[in-house]
Amino acid sequence: MQVVAIQYDIAWEDRAANIEAVRRLTALAAPQPGALVVLPEMGLTGFSMAPDKVADTELRETESAICALAREHQVHVLGGMVCRAPDGRGRNQAMLATPAGGLAAVYTKIHPFSHTGEHRKYEAGSEVVVAPCGPFQLAPFVCYDLRFPEIFRTAARRGATLIAVIANWPEARHAHWQTLLQARAIENQCWVIGVNRCGRDPKFNYLGGTVVVDPFGRVSAAAGDTEVALTAEMDPVAVLQLREAFPVLEDLRPQWTRG
Repeated sequence: MQVVAIQYDIAWEDRAANIEAVRRLTALAAPQPGALVVLPEMGLTGFSMAPDKVADTELRETESAICALAREHQVHVLGGMVCRAPDGRGRNQAMLATPAGGLAAVYTKIHPFSHTGEHRKYEAGSEVVVAPCGPFQLAPFVCYDLRFPEIFRTAARRGATLIAVIANWPEARHAHWQTLLQARAIENQCWVIGVNRCGRDPKFNYLGGTVVVDPFGRVSAAAGDTEVALTAEMDPVAVLQLREAFPVLEDLRPQWTRG
């Protein structure tokens, strides 16, 4: 399966400009029908602490744009969006659109980044999501989630063969990004995609580093710190072969993680 990871400098709180950037980069990549296109966390707005400005309204602006992109290219698209929670806070989410332009799954970030007060503006999610995506079972996560391996293990127990982490991962802790992604691939014997933004927003610099990691923990494709549509091929059979040849997951103790 082909994956196209879109890394770009997100225009601050400007959905229209970001939709245009995503459309342009996806068209340049010319993804194969049935491919998976992945966008960063809050990819159409930037990592804003103003959910009243960036959350979708009843018109479902972000959801509609991502579904339209999927339908136009006949691909799966995983992208970040914000919706409103009943208490008025936002929900920092990853949504998966199908090649037909439908909505396959929505995941809400389980670990808001409390260090910067995200938990005060965004409600935490409570459930790991695993959904069909071509020949894979895909589990999406969002940025800070990457530091909490137990939810990734839960995804593996629920059948995930592909994990995608969409992020606005800042320069200050950039050295941890690829290491943690490789660890998640090794631990769970699955493909891992990490899609980060580049450029800067009003508070942080971002060094990109979007990467695709195979089930053995080897880097299959990696981006630098500039705008790019990173393309790679992922073989679902590699997951099955590794899990059969080295059946680590069979030794899991169920009492330590959720199934």
